[in-house]
Amino acid sequence: MAGENDKFEVYQDKRGEYRWRRKASNGQIVGAACEGYVKKSDCEANMNRDPKDSDKWEFYEDKRGEHRWRRKASNGQIVGAASEGYKAKSDAKANAERQGYTG
Repeated sequence: MAGENDKFEVYQDKRGEYRWRRKASNGQIVGAACEGYVKKSDCEANMNRDPKDSDKWEFYEDKRGEHRWRRKASNGQIVGAASEGYKAKSDAKANAERQGYTG
C-alpha cells in the first residue's frame, strides 16, 4: 500500500493554531491540513478522518496547469488538499491514494 511508512506530524503554526502534515519516509510532505485548529484534538480528529466518510474528492488543474486534489466534507468544508501540484493527473491521484482516496 502506498504511503504505509508515512508519518503524521502535528505542529503549531505562526498563529499558534494546530495543523497536521503527512511526511513520506524521505521527509517529503505529501499531505497537509488546509486550516489551523485552536484545539489540538480538533486537528487530530481531522487528521484521522476515515477515508470511507462521505467526503468528496476533487481533482483539478491549478493556475499553473498542475494537477491537484482536495477533499471536502459533506458541509463543503475542505478537510485535506495536495501540498503541491503534479504534472500528471495520475500523480495527483497517486498522492490522494496515500491520503485514503479509493476512486
